[in-house]
Amino acid sequence: MSDLLAAYLYGHLEVWEKIQLARKNLWNRYHVGLNDWSITHSALQPTVPPHCEQAWHMYYLILPTPEFRDRLIIHLKKCSITAVFHYLPLENTPFGKSFDQAECPNSNDLSKRLIRLPFYTNMSAEDQNKVIDSILTFEC
Repeated sequence: MSDLLAAYLYGHLEVWEKIQLARKNLWNRYHVGLNDWSITHSALQPTVPPHCEQAWHMYYLILPTPEFRDRLIIHLKKCSITAVFHYLPLENTPFGKSFDQAECPNSNDLSKRLIRLPFYTNMSAEDQNKVIDSILTFEC
């Protein structure tokens, strides 16, 4: 690690608790702000089991169908909001295909329905409200 990168990381470690609190607040605002919409639209919000510690590193929704997810991404893009799919299942990557493995229908299904919402430490309440309000006005 370079000295410059180490200094940058050290600065973040010094304010780690403040950063985590800001990210926790962002996560909770999404969770509360999208709760009713999620129920109405059969979308799943993240769950954190009581015995687990949360990393507060992203916020996502699992939508009822891939088409619903794709339409929501397009709607958000029209609102100048970038929301993306989360991941490609390992079995579908060139590396994963090099292994002889069983198919994983659950990971394939979820990867087609999951959307990551904008989430960054210095995200303003105004920017987050724009994301929430844009989702609340989405007509599937």
